[in-house]
Amino acid sequence: MRVKEILESKQRETITTVPSVGVVQAMNLLITNQIGCLPVVDESGNLLGIISDKDIFKRVYEDPDNFRLATVRDLMTTDLIIGVVDDEISYIAGVMTNNRIRHVPIVENKRLVGLISIGDVTKIQMDDIKIENRYLKQYINGTYPG
Repeated sequence: MRVKEILESKQRETITTVPSVGVVQAMNLLITNQIGCLPVVDESGNLLGIISDKDIFKRVYEDPDNFRLATVRDLMTTDLIIGVVDDEISYIAGVMTNNRIRHVPIVENKRLVGLISIGDVTKIQMDDIKIENRYLKQYINGTYPG
């Protein structure tokens, strides 16, 4: 399965932020939307970076008295690993595993077109296992239509 198919099946748009947003506002977006990261884009939708709950948590730990003064620009990761819509989901899963990341922004012509999470990858893998399991049960029971 390709990334494009997953993005087309997602129920909602990717929630993003801009570099000038304060860290508390970014936290609010993460908590309200029950998500783990925010891609950071410019006014044209070009991907500039990503800020995750881990980035914020680290800043809170390191500077508990002043973390509220930080902006997304101060905390975002700019050295990004990205994917494209034609990537296979198995490739994205490998990228996540090898780099120990939970989200991969999907980009076309520098513009953010979506985000693949480890949850998306897991869901696809679970669906594949359910289908295979069904066919194997039918085969064992002698009810396989083929």
